[in-house]
Amino acid sequence: MDNNQNKSALATLVTVFFFWGFIAASNGVFIPFCKTYFDIDQFQSQLVDFAFYFAYFLGALALFVLSSSFKKDILNTIGYKKGIIYGLLISAIGALVMYPSIAGAEQGDTVVFYYVLGALFIVGLGFSLQQTAANPFAIALGDPKTGSHRLNLAGGINSFGTTIGPIVVALVIFGSTPLSGAELTAMIENNEIKLTTIQALYLGVGALFLLAAALFHFSKKLPALKNDTPFEPANKARNLLIALALVILGCFGYIFSTYAGTAVADSSLENTRLILLFIALFAVVTSVLVANKSAAKNNIGWGAMKYPQLVLGMLAIFCYVGVEVTIQSNLGELLKQVADAAANLNPLGLPVLDDAQIAPYISLYWGGLMIGRWVGAITVFNPSTGLKKWLLILVPYVAFGVILLVNFGKYTTNEILIFCVCIAIQIVGFFLAKDNPVKTLKIFASLGVLGVLIGLFSTGNVALFAFLSGGLFCSIMWPCIFTLSIAGLGKYTSQGSAFLVMMILGGAIIPPLQGKIADIFSIQSSYWIAVMCFAYLLLYAFRAKAVLDKQGVTY
Repeated sequence: MDNNQNKSALATLVTVFFFWGFIAASNGVFIPFCKTYFDIDQFQSQLVDFAFYFAYFLGALALFVLSSSFKKDILNTIGYKKGIIYGLLISAIGALVMYPSIAGAEQGDTVVFYYVLGALFIVGLGFSLQQTAANPFAIALGDPKTGSHRLNLAGGINSFGTTIGPIVVALVIFGSTPLSGAELTAMIENNEIKLTTIQALYLGVGALFLLAAALFHFSKKLPALKNDTPFEPANKARNLLIALALVILGCFGYIFSTYAGTAVADSSLENTRLILLFIALFAVVTSVLVANKSAAKNNIGWGAMKYPQLVLGMLAIFCYVGVEVTIQSNLGELLKQVADAAANLNPLGLPVLDDAQIAPYISLYWGGLMIGRWVGAITVFNPSTGLKKWLLILVPYVAFGVILLVNFGKYTTNEILIFCVCIAIQIVGFFLAKDNPVKTLKIFASLGVLGVLIGLFSTGNVALFAFLSGGLFCSIMWPCIFTLSIAGLGKYTSQGSAFLVMMILGGAIIPPLQGKIADIFSIQSSYWIAVMCFAYLLLYAFRAKAVLDKQGVTY
């Protein structure tokens, strides 16, 4: 394809990135609403993330297992274009299934909540296939050396979806009229606000999925694109991942069963649930360490997992997606909690917010990711050195202006100024990193650790915006981790990419774990799990550099 065709194809491709962001970020508003509407605990509300992100893992794993069985790459056989089309059709089915799933739903009808999870799981399965195809598709639309920059551009569009998603969903559920917490609770209890309002939204989303599938199918500017690399079997890796899936299903399955018919859980049952969640987390970490150690002794049967940068990178993607999702998924509950009933303040010392008032803060968090990804995409346009320096300063604030426009009148002047300071810190990080993935990951992982620690040990707007800054610091991590993880993999690059997509599993494990910690201890202290995730990402930056330097791989 010529350059103009590449640009047209990329413009068509990024539409699916928008959908991923819109739906994923909408969960940040949907989760606290579900907790109020269905009268469930914090862990149960996080099952929205579990259903959505576990589908990514199972979908990518199923594709790999089938490819292993047929001894050929199924996605490569059908082509990236058809892979995206089929993924869109699956997601459309999930969106349309949402309509009958919540028909006639009323407040407190917990059974309907599990129907909702089923529909979201189907949407996530479609997203899994789309993402497995779309990431290498974007890289293939031009010089591979600038592939990460195209991913950043697509990620910027994805983040625009994450910015407006919470606002649209809040508008659909709650309307445009601000409500007090008491008014909102009363309206839900009286069925004046119903879950069925989501039906129209998901019908619309389903229609858009079908429209996008048609656009991809009939577009002559989009090539089929296939990877000529032969499928590389990895039986040991396959068996390990299947065993991991079974352990996770066993842990969550048992936890689900303990909620059936249980009105009030005692401390012993709650502790058992927490232990099982830690077992699921431990299974992921152990799987990575086993693969790394075993492959070092005998790499036959491990495929891409014989490369330590890939195996450790899988855990890095797990932690990255986990921390990115869990910060915002539990933020709604943090802002709703009452720590001081007399003063009506939450644990941060801020006024208690209701479900409708949380949306702008969720939007601001995801907007932080948009800011960083827009900056990361600057290189795609090949600016001169001098212009690039100015763009590194101007683009973040232009992106922030878009966020303010979308959320017009929702933030105070003080809040705007505080976030401007957070953006300035991010800009300094970009200048210091100098487009080097290792430096970038080191700097932003360190800032992530610092930000969450400030949130844990402070109060008021300082604490709130310390947590919100996590979006700014997560924004640029995906391409950095992805680049370092697949560096030097050669013929195993495609397989390694599929393994990395599987580790979006972090979004299914980390948020429910934090939710259960919040149920047993406190919502603010539960953010220690975010500190641990950022800490591993910092460790990975050092380990990846050492491994790649030893292999003589440039990155």
